[in-house]
Amino acid sequence: MRWTPGGRSPNLEDRRSAGGGMGRGLGIGGTVIVLALSLFFGRDLFSDLGVEPGVGTASAPMTAADSAAQDSTVQFVSFLLDDVQGVWAKALPGRYTPARLVLFRNSTDSGCGPAQSAMGPFYCPLDQRVYLDLGFFDELGRRFGATGDFARAYVLAHELGHHVQHLLGTDARVRQAQEANPAAANELSVRLELQADCFAGVWAHSTDQRRMLGPGDVDEGLGAASAVGDDRIHGRTTGRVNVDSFTHGSAAQRSQWFKRGFESGDPRNCNTL
Repeated sequence: MRWTPGGRSPNLEDRRSAGGGMGRGLGIGGTVIVLALSLFFGRDLFSDLGVEPGVGTASAPMTAADSAAQDSTVQFVSFLLDDVQGVWAKALPGRYTPARLVLFRNSTDSGCGPAQSAMGPFYCPLDQRVYLDLGFFDELGRRFGATGDFARAYVLAHELGHHVQHLLGTDARVRQAQEANPAAANELSVRLELQADCFAGVWAHSTDQRRMLGPGDVDEGLGAASAVGDDRIHGRTTGRVNVDSFTHGSAAQRSQWFKRGFESGDPRNCNTL
């Protein structure tokens, strides 16, 4: 992917130097569940429950050498943040307000409760921020086999797609529908995630129009969308695929909706709901 290094987005918030040792209390599984419920109910349930997330031992604060090693990645993320949001500002004139991106290491606080590396990147509608530990990009390649700049770009564009949904009120409507029909909660979650994949494709269409893509970039994006499909993740972690527990969509669905957004470049074609 062709991009211009240098500069720092005014919407980038870097908390990596704080280090952030892991807390104790819930463990990975409990932390992810409470975070999901916090996002669903629109409140910080960690505080309500009086517990802290816990995912193991603390890590040492980031050194100057660590920070320097990640500098090019930070520049890339900063560039992407401004580029994706610039596309949406044009697509939604007068309606789009920028999200902020928080870079952290290990753990930090969010409007939706504690954020931890083990959760992966996520968007919190309560403070309109995307939370990202840059170590996830290494995990994306090592664990999921999704490598390359455009695979990373897909991840960020997907999370900012959730911000678009929040500004349009889509996430609130889905939350109401889930509360009215709990049996359909997972299906509605999948539909929301697939729309964010499609929105990522809409941004990717723009990069193609501006001749920013190189050979293989689209395949990287499609590969990343497939790699984080629920069926792929279930297969790796449990050896079994339970369709009823899907929350993000299958590999085929995720790549299909990303491709749909990429080919049309029109968010109106991203109606998964």
